[in-house]
Amino acid sequence: MSVNERNYKEILARTEAAGAVLVAVSKVKPVSDIKALYDLGQRDFGENYVQELVEKQALLPGDIRWHFIGHLQSNKVKYIAPFVHLIHGVDSFKLLEEIDKQAAKNNRVIDCLLQVHVAQEATKFGFDSEEVVLLLDTIDKYKQLNKLQHVNICGLMAMASFTDDLEKLKQEFATMKALSEKNAERRTLKVKPETLSMGMSGDYELALEYGSTMIRVGSLLFGARG
Repeated sequence: MSVNERNYKEILARTEAAGAVLVAVSKVKPVSDIKALYDLGQRDFGENYVQELVEKQALLPGDIRWHFIGHLQSNKVKYIAPFVHLIHGVDSFKLLEEIDKQAAKNNRVIDCLLQVHVAQEATKFGFDSEEVVLLLDTIDKYKQLNKLQHVNICGLMAMASFTDDLEKLKQEFATMKALSEKNAERRTLKVKPETLSMGMSGDYELALEYGSTMIRVGSLLFGARG
């Protein structure tokens, strides 16, 4: 078993102490490793690739809460719509509409997070802060027209810059915290407006200090990807 039980218990304790949720990022890891962590009590797992997620979901216990944390293409939403617990990276209104459409077909309401482009890296997807505010206003108008009734916008998600610059990370996390609080005050989010998904293996402790309610940790739990 390649699962680091000591790290898991330590990270889980810190996460729970902060009132947050630990999502174990299990992409490219074998089903046996996921089951090992499941047997330790973990229920929230995150995957980046649709095909891999679908294959693993069919082989693992039904009470696992699957999080899709990668870049999701609209034409692949249908494959995960029947079971996905939370979609982290909604980066366009078009994608949100497709999730709503596929959720309706499955008689479900799917929780989603809007991805905010807070890092300065060109490889990151997402809205900028102003776009998030505008999109939430747009969503309100569409709800009034009885549209998007099968999605819940329950918060925000961000990937910080891949850097050792502590001040840069602090600035990005502070930006996300402020945006999350602003949106919660505006009460435009349908449910759970406090959800703020940010922080990974290298920066989760700092993210928790800045109000993250959901961290996505992989390598510290499963080891580095081979």
